[in-house]
Amino acid sequence: MNKIGFNVLAWSAVMSDAILPIVDRLKETGYEGVEFFVGSPDIAAYKRIGDHCRHLGLEVTTVSVVGREENPISPEATVRAKSLDRLKWVIDRTHDLQAKILCGPLHSAHAVFAQHAPEDQEYGWGAEVLHAAGEHAAQAGVTLGLEALNRFESYLCNTMAQLTRLLEQAQHPNVRAMFDTHHANIEEKKFTQAIQTIAPYLVHVHISENDRGTPGDGHINFDEAFAALAQIKYKGMLTIEAFSRNDPDFANSIGVWREFSPPWDIAEKGLTFIRQMCQKHGL
Repeated sequence: MNKIGFNVLAWSAVMSDAILPIVDRLKETGYEGVEFFVGSPDIAAYKRIGDHCRHLGLEVTTVSVVGREENPISPEATVRAKSLDRLKWVIDRTHDLQAKILCGPLHSAHAVFAQHAPEDQEYGWGAEVLHAAGEHAAQAGVTLGLEALNRFESYLCNTMAQLTRLLEQAQHPNVRAMFDTHHANIEEKKFTQAIQTIAPYLVHVHISENDRGTPGDGHINFDEAFAALAQIKYKGMLTIEAFSRNDPDFANSIGVWREFSPPWDIAEKGLTFIRQMCQKHGL
């Protein structure tokens, strides 16, 4: 069975010792992996938390974003240079956590839009930055898992087809892809086709309900998603990404305006649900 992880963004985006009791309880609940948001400036905290997870036997993955002033597809060369510096910093913090997978929409600034559809030049700029980031990631033993977001959060990569185009241009073995059921539920016609499209590059999966609450409580067709993952023999982590308003600054930044489900209800019921899906579909 694939390992199952949980993203602590359901509680906090801040890396500090305050999240250690959450990590401990996730391990006690039965999780084999934990995912952290890379953004906080306290470098020592990443190393302490990484050591703690290793001691517990938890596999670590990370997620991050880039902003307007560090946009890999900016027409300004100075901004693109800043984006590479930022990606290198995030890769280094991922290494401090002893993680091997760094995922997220690292291809372009989150929730920053141009007044046009994505252009060839933007894919070229993004691919150039990501190739350079891949070189740095390879030295750190990290693989980037780029994420396609829905149209309300990104315009460069909404689908697996667009993401594949970018990856083919980036041409680096440490620049790969992830699949998120929440975003795919909005943008893809069928999960099966989308997963088959991204299969050659797929290194990470987010299991996320349509409302970002408990997986299995909404309308996402998880049977199709898990069957497709089994068909391509996906062996990576299955990580629940769910949100709450526990961290108001983070919640405001991603448009989370209400509580979906209590985080521990999501964690406990979500783990049971994923185990059932894995058993049912042979993952």
